[in-house]
Parts: sequence; C-alpha cells; structure tokens
Amino acid sequence: MNQAGTVYGQALYDLALSEGLDKAILDEMAVLDHCFTQEEPDFIRLLSTPNLTKQERCHILDESFREKIQPYLLNFMKILTEKGYIRHFSDCCKAYRSLYNQDNGILRVDAVSAVELTAQQKDKLTQKLSRITGKEIALRTRIDPAVLGGIRLDYDGQRLDDTVSHRLDAIRDLLDKTVL
Repeated sequence: MNQAGTVYGQALYDLALSEGLDKAILDEMAVLDHCFTQEEPDFIRLLSTPNLTKQERCHILDESFREKIQPYLLNFMKILTEKGYIRHFSDCCKAYRSLYNQDNGILRVDAVSAVELTAQQKDKLTQKLSRITGKEIALRTRIDPAVLGGIRLDYDGQRLDDTVSHRLDAIRDLLDKTVL
C-alpha cells in the first residue's frame, strides 16, 4: 500500500463510519476494485489520461455510477480523479478494508494449497482459526500446485507453512549442513 492509498482510504473510512455506511461502502468498493483490476483496467487508465479535462473525467464517473453506488463513494472517486490518484484506488480499498476488519474483529487469512479445498475443509479451517484467534475469519483460498501438498496460511503478518514443498526445503537445508 502506498501513502496516498492509506491516507485517502482512512479518510473515506472515517466518513463512512461516522455516517453508518462503513459496510455498504466496503461492499461496493470490493466490487469496483475487482472490476477495475480484473475486468476493466482500461477504465482507470481512462480516468488517468491527461487528454481529458478533470471535468470530463468526473462526468464519466457521474454517467457510469450516479445512483448506482453510495454518493460518498462516487465523490471519493471524483476527488481521487481530480487529484490524479485514481490509479491508487486499489490501495485505498486495502486501507479501508484493513480499518474495517480491525474495528469489526475480522482476521483475513490467505490459505494456499495444491488442490481446491472442499467446503467442509474450508469450514473446519475457519472454525479452528476462529477458536484460536478469537476473531471472525475472512478466508481466501488460492491454489498453487508448487506447494505439492499440505497448506500454507498467511495472516496478520505471520506465515504458518505446513506444505510438502516447505518440508522438502527444510530437509534439503539439513542435508546441505550435514558433514559426511
């Protein structure tokens, strides 16, 4: 996250929290961030282009999102566009989500495995982590065949790695240090 994303994300979160719209804006930001990063990255480039005036770029935002998203979020995007920071929208979303999660006792956990976890495995993992941490768990899963087996968990700046590839690396390191 960059400084602009942190500052602007926190400002929007403070406003949304004071208005009781923190969850609604979080949900809308998540959808927009996904669209801007995965489906329509050219939209952000359009809003960043110097070929259009600030008024034209804000008009594009109005035409695209008026009455479809919270007015505070629309105005926030206009401010980012006017200041030339719209390309940091994703960082703003991360900062906003981090503050929301912190205030609501939510711990975001990334789980990496070699194969897709079943719904039952995800549920058990979520319940166990919730018992251990005392927080609500927001689990995101990702498949990485390079781990070979097992699972790696990343949360709160920590990494718990119980993957086959990690164990093989540990054995390899041990053998490298062994004198024959």
